[in-house]
Amino acid sequence: MTMTLDTRGGRPPTLSDVARLAGVSQSTASRVVNGSARRVDAEYRERVLDAARRLGYAPNIAAQAVARGASHRIALITGGIADAYFSAMTASIMSAAEKIDLRVSLAVSSRRTERELELVRELRGEHPRAIILAGTGYTDARSDPAVEAELLRYQETGGRVVLISRTDMPFETVYFDNFEGARRLAVEMVARGYRSPLLLGSDLPLRSMQERIEGFTAGFAEAGIAIPPSRVLRPAFHWDGARELVTSLDDSVLASTDLVFAVTDDLALGALNGLRGRGIEMPGRIGVAGFDDITTLRDVVPSLTSVHVPVDEVAAEAIHRATAAPAELRRRVIPTHPVVRASTPPR
Repeated sequence: MTMTLDTRGGRPPTLSDVARLAGVSQSTASRVVNGSARRVDAEYRERVLDAARRLGYAPNIAAQAVARGASHRIALITGGIADAYFSAMTASIMSAAEKIDLRVSLAVSSRRTERELELVRELRGEHPRAIILAGTGYTDARSDPAVEAELLRYQETGGRVVLISRTDMPFETVYFDNFEGARRLAVEMVARGYRSPLLLGSDLPLRSMQERIEGFTAGFAEAGIAIPPSRVLRPAFHWDGARELVTSLDDSVLASTDLVFAVTDDLALGALNGLRGRGIEMPGRIGVAGFDDITTLRDVVPSLTSVHVPVDEVAAEAIHRATAAPAELRRRVIPTHPVVRASTPPR
């Protein structure tokens, strides 16, 4: 029976420990245990292997794969997968990765910074080729500095970090133009005769959602129409939240409204349902518009006006940045554009 020698106070053995016990250089020990093609003298080879056995040392295969650029796995951390937008983004990322023979593992942070930190720490130990974080950052700088620090450590060991739709950390970023897409939609709505919109934002301080509110407000301002803060409501950030808010609105609010703009299609569909529950025919006096242009809109009646986000292009760019040779850090902003449909008929 081989005895394991442990003089390290309980810490895991390192390659340096192996080299020291074998009486060879660390580079020689590395060539032996990592299977280098370079030849090592038989005596030295046996001394290294014996030292590794005695110490209980095992090379980190995953870390070696990262160092050689050979890992076939990318880790995706997303804010959630319950709504159609995140589901579509996840599917597009997996499809783009599969085209270059990579696999994607999925983790959900539920937009909680403490959960995000926990996931990043776990992934650092698993050594994927890249970590992609998809989801918006917060307007009040709630991103945990510890998350950034963990990602920087991971990047220093050869991993790649890519952010989608967030700008709160200094890594490669793929962003789509929330402000301009919402502004262009507002200009279209003004041209169709809408003058008194009600805006549904988010109860969470999410940066991209606030950019959509600001862009839509700017589009109306160009026509000389100011949208007061009282016309910007913030329901719970899901379908039920929008429906419940619209259902609870005072009649006088709806009487003064000719358009509801929601910062996501999910909220827009909840609002649409709430308006129907109030006995308002759709399409009718009040138009409804959203943002994201999720694929499931093809089944909605009336068809929903929305701002199109080119999810496949965003995913392909993220995978490219996760796998291409390192380059100077830069941010890619992908354009969005409004798609006008039956839910916003001309006034």
